[in-house]
Amino acid sequence: MNMLTRFLRYLQIERNYSVQTIRAYGDDLRQFFAFCGLNPDSDDLSSISHRTIRAWLSSLLSTNISARSVNRKLSSLRCFYRYLLKNKVITVNPLLKVVAPKTTQKLPSFLTKDEASRMIDSIEYPEGFVGLRDLMVMQLFYFTGMRVSEMTTLKLDEVNLRLLTIKVLGKGAKERIVPIHPVLATLLEDYIVQRNKLVSVNQVPYLIVTNKGDKPYQQMLYRIVRKYLSMVTPLEKRSPHVLRHTFATHLLDEGADINAIKELLGHSNLTATQIYTHTGVDKLKKAYKQAHPRA
Repeated sequence: MNMLTRFLRYLQIERNYSVQTIRAYGDDLRQFFAFCGLNPDSDDLSSISHRTIRAWLSSLLSTNISARSVNRKLSSLRCFYRYLLKNKVITVNPLLKVVAPKTTQKLPSFLTKDEASRMIDSIEYPEGFVGLRDLMVMQLFYFTGMRVSEMTTLKLDEVNLRLLTIKVLGKGAKERIVPIHPVLATLLEDYIVQRNKLVSVNQVPYLIVTNKGDKPYQQMLYRIVRKYLSMVTPLEKRSPHVLRHTFATHLLDEGADINAIKELLGHSNLTATQIYTHTGVDKLKKAYKQAHPRA
């Protein structure tokens, strides 16, 4: 088994990385070694200097790849070199002298509270199972903040209507418990009855199913979300992630603790959650104006 294959296998078995992440790491590393003209299995990896890595980053940036994408590739390389050090393949890490390109933090797109209310209360969803499912999908995204990949794999037995909770399997196979809003619970109860008439749980264990009762797929959920968001918002981006951003932003606006939001979103660290603090600026200004004696 060659070095790169062993590393990717390590990510799968010991780190529990997703298939998509492992594939991205593999692509990034193959691209890097192609740039260096080296074979990671037969050539001496200690010959790669920090200057070579900087040249690779510069070549990527010169092709109009965003700094964010370049940093993702750099993250793949850092992880690989940590693995090499751990396994004593190299003794010096050249990445210690490499600084990541600066990125401008892109603020997330999210619905206003009025838009979110219209999405739930004002849209006329189709009659029958399809309309009920589509409404349930939209509410499930908004009330739980789930990722589209998480909803696609969500199984019926992971929904507990008695305890009003959902067990979500997130990135790295990490489980988290998300509470269910009573409005969503009522809708879920109605949906599950209709869903089980269409297909049994023994045949398809997933909560969401297609019109024909088949296993769900991400593109289907994207289409559902785009269709209904286009009816309530002028936002150019109309994806499931917009509803995830909306979930987090509205919780923060209503005073939820950011650490609690982190747990609900399934973030591994607080840095990823802190992007939502931009929504609190208006509240801070208002508090400042009300409380400061000179405001």
